[in-house]
Amino acid sequence: MNDASHPFAAYSDYYDLLYHTKDYAGEARYIDTLIQKYNPNKGTLLDLGCGTGRHARSLVDLGYRVAGVERSSQMVAKIATSENLTCHVGDITTISLGQQFDTVTALFHVVSYLTTNAQMLALFRNVHRHLKTSGLFIFDAWYGPGVANMKPEVRIKRVSDSSREVMRIAEPALRPNENRVDVHYSIYVRLLEERTFLKFEETHRLRHFSIPEMEFLSDSQGFKILSTEEFLSGKEPGPDTWACLFVMQKTS
Repeated sequence: MNDASHPFAAYSDYYDLLYHTKDYAGEARYIDTLIQKYNPNKGTLLDLGCGTGRHARSLVDLGYRVAGVERSSQMVAKIATSENLTCHVGDITTISLGQQFDTVTALFHVVSYLTTNAQMLALFRNVHRHLKTSGLFIFDAWYGPGVANMKPEVRIKRVSDSSREVMRIAEPALRPNENRVDVHYSIYVRLLEERTFLKFEETHRLRHFSIPEMEFLSDSQGFKILSTEEFLSGKEPGPDTWACLFVMQKTS
């Protein structure tokens, strides 16, 4: 696998800094609440697209035994594994861990990076293989009605720590016929001690979904949808919803 060929290859070194204010622990508590509601346990959990493991570590703190899967070996290298946290480099649509889990999660828009129907079918089949009967599949994705209503805009983000200053410019291009937004990132880094500058670019392609699309996938692949809601708020998804959370249960 060529890590340089996929999103996050270049700026994995700056990922945690760019999202240092994200409340991973709070989001893990939210996921825990849903698990306890629909299939109460503190068992095994597979976290797909685990990144640098911050959701996974928070879920371990809540009592889960977590295995993560992440395509970027650079990100996996940043994860401090433990008895209750393991991580594997691999493709979430094809990896085979040889075990089944009580819950599978894919958080922070991981599913939206699967932009083709073939990839989505492969994901659902792989999740089905890795889930125990009645196990939960919990994930969030960009929500089509919200994307159409609010429309992505150019955004600039500036962050820094004691050694670096980072500016990221996000320039979206809508691909309405593909239900997709291509976000071109330009990242500028100032290394304070070395007094040098770096610049690199990446394009992230993200798909947005409707509830009927997810209903078709769940019904056809041995799942049923238990809940759809706006991520974190729990509100019914609507035109002001950017991220929709789906809770599905394996039925066969």
